[in-house]
Amino acid sequence: MTFWVIAAGGLGAVVAGFLADRFGRTTIASASMIISGLCALTIGMLFDASPVMLSVVALVWGFSVVADSAQFSASVAELSDPERVGTMMTAQTSVGFLLTLISVHLVPWMAEEWGWRNAFYVLAIGPAFGTYAMLRLRQMPDALKLAGGRR
Repeated sequence: MTFWVIAAGGLGAVVAGFLADRFGRTTIASASMIISGLCALTIGMLFDASPVMLSVVALVWGFSVVADSAQFSASVAELSDPERVGTMMTAQTSVGFLLTLISVHLVPWMAEEWGWRNAFYVLAIGPAFGTYAMLRLRQMPDALKLAGGRR
């Protein structure tokens, strides 16, 4: 099942890229993060439930949790000054990996303190802030530089 959840992430990145080019980066990234956050809030409640339901939510989460990443990278590339794109992409990637590292270490600690059912709630914080940031970006004039004018 772990393989399929990870594979779903790869598929999510590809599908989100196609959809973002058609419907806009902020739209697809926000939708992906909302779905990812809902999965984070839901998955802990399913630990004692049906393995099928747990697997379905894990697959949806795997698909959605990666789908926003490429949109953030593409947005940084499209909105950065051309002479600073490499630096900005490096900074964005580094922050992304740092947040992932913190999450990977935080969840087991939370599981010890509060149990696995509650450990995943904290992972909904990132998508909540990310969605807020993307929706704020959507309102800015520079957002027209994204995906050929599709915010």
